[in-house]
Amino acid sequence: QVQLVESGGGLVQPGESLRLSCAASGRLPNMYHMGWYRLTPGGSQRQLVARITWLGDIDYTDSVKGRFTVSRGNAKNTVDLQMNYLKPEDSATYICWLGDRLQNYWGQGTQVAVSS
Repeated sequence: QVQLVESGGGLVQPGESLRLSCAASGRLPNMYHMGWYRLTPGGSQRQLVARITWLGDIDYTDSVKGRFTVSRGNAKNTVDLQMNYLKPEDSATYICWLGDRLQNYWGQGTQVAVSS
């Protein structure tokens, strides 16, 4: 079993920053990718925010480019998401993801609310 534990969500005003962290534990695959998805209020599908592969390749969804930065720890079992210049439309449940070519694992999610 793989466990993903997220932290760092909260309520901020537009333009402020938050940092999300996720730690993976358990029976981890040999090589795996990690990242963040989000589920917006009223949404039914998780949307990719940012992901970083085992080798360090990074993808961002267009709406967060230049504002968000994803990174993995040296041990590669943690992934952080630094979110700057937050906007109200960034409000969502942010969900940590870990995956390889066979399976996907998801965290419980952490709430981010951006409101004045």
